[in-house]
Amino acid sequence: MPLALFDLDNTLLNGDSDHAWGIHLCEIGAVDVKEHSARQHQYYEDYTNGVLDIDEFLEFQLKPLAENSMGALKQWRQDYVAKKIEPMIEKKALTLIDQHRTQGHDLAIITSTNTFVTKPIAERLGIGILIGTDPEVINDQFTGKVAGPPCFQHGKVIKLHDWMTHNQQSLDGSWFYSDSHNDLPLMLEVDNPVATNPDEKLTIEANQRDWPIVNLFET
Repeated sequence: MPLALFDLDNTLLNGDSDHAWGIHLCEIGAVDVKEHSARQHQYYEDYTNGVLDIDEFLEFQLKPLAENSMGALKQWRQDYVAKKIEPMIEKKALTLIDQHRTQGHDLAIITSTNTFVTKPIAERLGIGILIGTDPEVINDQFTGKVAGPPCFQHGKVIKLHDWMTHNQQSLDGSWFYSDSHNDLPLMLEVDNPVATNPDEKLTIEANQRDWPIVNLFET
């Protein structure tokens, strides 16, 4: 069956799951609020501008996972999904997912955000395949390092092709929905790229390439 691939942040979610996780950690006192907020804001600006140092960012992003127990992290995550993620879920996004499900497509989320944070979000959206940045775990404890390549920019292509090899899948008839110009490498790989709530750079690219543009968050 054809793959229907979805970016997560600002695509299916009306917001950024990683940014919201950082806010949640600040609110519960798990990180230094002033330092964490400042660095998170700068990394988000870098991402938006296409100049993010992914290795430096992941060292920052995964540090709270390494500094806390799995039990505490899972409890924080449960509260985070309820308080931060649920308000980001829009009816149009759920309808789009259901349209592809009804057509018998294999549904997958492919996101740069780490899979610890995004796993319950994928489950909440009813999508069984999650391809993301995998935090390294040893003896049920995060190490603060990444297992495998980051799922970012061309890394999304690498991660997807690795998944397809292991699952005997192809990109024939495939779809990919994304909001970000950072995802252009993967959009160029699929048969049906769709600019979804696109940023300015992706909007320009989509218009030049005659890709469809949809907005899932319009009222």
